Amino acid sequence: MSLLEVNNIHATVAGQTILKGLNLSIQPGEVHAIMGPNGSGKSTLANILAGRPGYEITAGDVQLNDESIVEWPPHERAHAGLFLAFQYPVEIPGVSNMEFLKASVDAHAYARDEQQVGAAAFIKKARQLAESLDLNPEFLKRGVNEGFSGGEKKRNEILQLLLLEPQLAVLDETDSGLDIDALQVVAEGVNRFRNANNAVVLVTHYQRLLDYIVPDFVHVLADGKIVQSGDKELALKLEEKGYAWLT
Repeated sequence: MSLLEVNNIHATVAGQTILKGLNLSIQPGEVHAIMGPNGSGKSTLANILAGRPGYEITAGDVQLNDESIVEWPPHERAHAGLFLAFQYPVEIPGVSNMEFLKASVDAHAYARDEQQVGAAAFIKKARQLAESLDLNPEFLKRGVNEGFSGGEKKRNEILQLLLLEPQLAVLDETDSGLDIDALQVVAEGVNRFRNANNAVVLVTHYQRLLDYIVPDFVHVLADGKIVQSGDKELALKLEEKGYAWLT
């Protein structure tokens, strides 16, 4: 059984057609890198999977664990095990990071009829994970992403990933704006998340992230479709030659 099946998806944003018949199949245990030139549809794919408002599927289907999720709102997709790390994480002043994380984990447990984690145990785990990601645990007391640097926001996204433990993690240009040290920390967090029961979709422009998170498959998007797929060697070829030879 596939974890994710994207079948002939066509999608529009603000009335403009972006995805034009995209197909993708992901099995548990796999890491898929999505690459391509600007405007090719990479972030649109990530937002379509997460159910972001304003992104309309006009044809095709998306299935998670053999269930169509096209009509599901974002929170139901999240409860079913889908996680999106934003390209530009937003600030939420007035809501502490710790409160936000605990409420998110509790909401998942409630939706799945599971036992909620006690506050003391959760706080201890969150602080330990924050430290492992070089994120000052004191930041857990701040508003969500409030006053965080770009790298701190991206590490905070990985903290959410490790606490929520989704089945499918979609990381939309998580490497954007990171220096080499922050990139390595983020990559270590993603690699810690990886196991035989989950999967990762990495949306990225650059090969450098794939030096640290080695993909099983690399797909190139152009004009709303996957035009080439391969293994990690394809990303190296793109680094050398760019995208013109494909498009």
